[in-house]
Amino acid sequence: MKNMQTFLFAILLSLGAGMAQADVVVIVSAKSAVGELSKAQVADIFLGKSATFPGGVQAVPVDQAEGSSQRDAFHGHITGKSGAQLKSYWSKLVFSGKGTPPKELPNAAEVKKLVAANPNMIGYIDKGDADGSVKVVLAP
Repeated sequence: MKNMQTFLFAILLSLGAGMAQADVVVIVSAKSAVGELSKAQVADIFLGKSATFPGGVQAVPVDQAEGSSQRDAFHGHITGKSGAQLKSYWSKLVFSGKGTPPKELPNAAEVKKLVAANPNMIGYIDKGDADGSVKVVLAP
């Protein structure tokens, strides 16, 4: 019976993680000319493989703090990297002089505030936190 409870608890946790992942959306400023973006385009921007939005406008990614559940969900789904893989990825690029990781902000509220004020910024927040100051460009 105890094994069954543990099993059910594990299933509930995994379902909760999937639901949290589905609630993270990618945003740009409401003033931005950027429309929808693909998962690959967003991944390229956040992994430093592309410095522009489609159309050539500069794209500046903003990450949430390391260890945040939204960051883990975003990167797991969009870039396909865990926190440890992401850290290793950026360490190699920084060491070789080939890249700089996105600016990190402490929470989603700070990300939304900065992205809303700058049409070149791109970030991610919980779907429920999106309002008229930002535009959702990808809802995975």
